Amino acid sequence: MRSYRTAYPFRWRVMDTLEMLARVLWPNRFSGAVPYLMLAPAVLLVLLLVIGMAQIADSSLHVLDRSTFLPSADFTLANYQTALRQPLYWMIIWRSLLGAAVVTLLSLIFAFPYAYLMVRTPSALLRKFLLIALFLPFFIGQVVRAYGWLIILGNQGVMNEMLGWVGIEPQRLLFNYPAVLFGLVQYMLPFAVLMLAPAITAIPEEIESAASSLGANWWRTFTHVILPMSKPGLVGAGLVVLTLSLTDFAMPAVLGGGSQDFIANAIYDQFFRTSDQGMGAALTLFLVGIGSLVVGVIFTVFGAGTLAMGRGKK
Repeated sequence: MRSYRTAYPFRWRVMDTLEMLARVLWPNRFSGAVPYLMLAPAVLLVLLLVIGMAQIADSSLHVLDRSTFLPSADFTLANYQTALRQPLYWMIIWRSLLGAAVVTLLSLIFAFPYAYLMVRTPSALLRKFLLIALFLPFFIGQVVRAYGWLIILGNQGVMNEMLGWVGIEPQRLLFNYPAVLFGLVQYMLPFAVLMLAPAITAIPEEIESAASSLGANWWRTFTHVILPMSKPGLVGAGLVVLTLSLTDFAMPAVLGGGSQDFIANAIYDQFFRTSDQGMGAALTLFLVGIGSLVVGVIFTVFGAGTLAMGRGKK
């Protein structure tokens, strides 16, 4: 009778060797430190951010010497005073805040039905189509998308050609505030959908069926059941869209044509066009402060959004 010998695969031997080395380098008594070790990369990134912000804060306290075009050695608050006294910066701040608020509102209005249909549709084909359509813009850079809108909305673009077919004169669709907001909404929509989809998925379909069986029509079910239970996703999506819109650079630069700058564009101009690093650093801290204040107010009024989704289960 022939005897068969079971071969021990080489890759198993390699894995066993690596496991033995891991036990020598990291004994079982160190297992309690594993979560902290996994947290180390995030702590390192935050530390680098803090160091960078400290350097920016130091630069903001030095005024540009116009004779040498070098930062002065004296510490002063002149950059902050200049920024607060100039109406131009107040107008840019107001434009950025208003634009971020409008873009957030419109993005949530358009993203909610998209996310709801993507989650609730029984058709697997439709769900795949919606997912592909959602992720496809991520393969195209923001600047490329902005230049694409230049082709579509330009004076000789597709939109004006379509208007000409019905006898309407060419319209100025670019280099204005609505064009910037339109581009931002188109850019932010996938982010809002991705934040809303998990929140809608967490709502059991049986709750909607129960509301319907108790006599509630679709609108009452939506306003009294779906929308309140989607609050964590709405808050989370709103925060993401608001902060990204407030700090956006490409859409105001390309679709605004230099006349509809946001705060990020003003910071860029100070750093790279006028070489005034002190003023650019001061505007950077203004942007960080405004963003932190807005996020803090939203957390205070609406809660922590998706960060609080599991709080009620404890």
